[in-house]
Amino acid sequence: QLVYPHDFRLTEKEKTSICYLSFPDSYSGGLGDTQFSFRLRQAGGSRSSPFQDDGRYNREAPLTLQREAAHYFGYVYFRQVKDSSMRRGYFQKSLVLVSRLPYVNLFQCLLQLIAPEYFDKLEPCLEAVCNEIDQWPPPVPGQTLNLPVMGVVIQVRIPSRVDKPGSSPVKQCNQENLLPAPLVLPSVHELDLFRCFQPVLIHIQMLWELMLLGEPMVVMAPSPTMSSEMVLALTSCLAPLRYCCDFRPYFTIHDSEFKEYTTRTQAPPNIVVGVTNPFFIKTLQHWPHILRVGELRMSGDLPKQVKVKKLAKLKTLDTKPGIYTSYKTFLHKDKTLIKRLLKGIQRKRPSEVQSALLRRHLLELTQSFIIPLEHYMASLMPLQRAITPWKNPPQIRPFCQEDFMKSLEHAGPQLTCVLKGDWLGLYRRFFKSPNFDGWFRQRHREMTQKLEALHLEAICEA
Repeated sequence: QLVYPHDFRLTEKEKTSICYLSFPDSYSGGLGDTQFSFRLRQAGGSRSSPFQDDGRYNREAPLTLQREAAHYFGYVYFRQVKDSSMRRGYFQKSLVLVSRLPYVNLFQCLLQLIAPEYFDKLEPCLEAVCNEIDQWPPPVPGQTLNLPVMGVVIQVRIPSRVDKPGSSPVKQCNQENLLPAPLVLPSVHELDLFRCFQPVLIHIQMLWELMLLGEPMVVMAPSPTMSSEMVLALTSCLAPLRYCCDFRPYFTIHDSEFKEYTTRTQAPPNIVVGVTNPFFIKTLQHWPHILRVGELRMSGDLPKQVKVKKLAKLKTLDTKPGIYTSYKTFLHKDKTLIKRLLKGIQRKRPSEVQSALLRRHLLELTQSFIIPLEHYMASLMPLQRAITPWKNPPQIRPFCQEDFMKSLEHAGPQLTCVLKGDWLGLYRRFFKSPNFDGWFRQRHREMTQKLEALHLEAICEA
């Protein structure tokens, strides 16, 4: 119905996709308000963004929070209430915020403020809000911003690449005289990991491996909220490593890529898709990993844990919650982590503390895996004395997988990680994944830039 600002150009195909993605796909009898998110491939060639910052933001932001060039994120606030004056007997409307930034917390919080007002007052409200948002400063990594909207000030810190991974955001002491006390968001993007992963806590190790290896996966959930949160939680569990495959937090049968993903003539793509329509159980049966989550019901102390089942058990309609896969993990489960989280549930430990424990565990796991790769990569850099002003800068030596595997005996993950298992097998599989390719290209680019800078310095000194 409305696009604000009016000069924002979307193709017809994008508009249609956004419309389909903005409403729950299957019939949902749920009344009230729901929030969820989606990710959409940009149609056609690259278009310049109205916020050209010459790439400074992407250089300084963590890899996992960079501005996307080929995709949009959509953040949805959907309302469905009975209304006899409407032809269908219901008022159904969605307000969608489209951005290239994966700031799920900030934008969902913003929609909670705007959407209820918008459903009441319609267009004038959006115009006022857009005028306020136009005055906001651009996101600069490392800065804390005060963002006024509708009489409230949202305060957020934009994460930076130089932040220590796993540290909590810096608390602001020098509060300027903000008259309404600001609404402080602890993070622009971090989800409540513990809440998202409750039904699959005992399989967290397996899910981390599947994400690391970029395996194709379907997440089937009862609502777009649960599907999008689970997909975003899964793709974030590799941080600070960037998840380089495609992911769709919420996907419908009207999507233009539907045929591409459901064809059986080729292997499923490296992607995690979140779906709610039971029709997908039938069309995506050939995918190697399917995670089916049910409604979150806390039975006793521990939410019911889903079981790992064989794919052949995937009956078309009466699929019970579970992980349908024949994947065997390379590493053993971390029983101490699961015990700590279970104890936390019994002691009613706050969800944010449980999430911090989980995030810390995943961070240490990813770092144990990636540090040996970083060390080996650094050893491929030419020596400083090989850089002379009279010759071209020397080349970075090629990455040899066998040499790397040999280095693991004395410098492998066993130095920092207590988990036992087939680390070598995991690395071999990782080398075939888009995540290795993405990591390697990024590191190679950074090293090349460093060499060029050192070479220029040598020339200047000479």
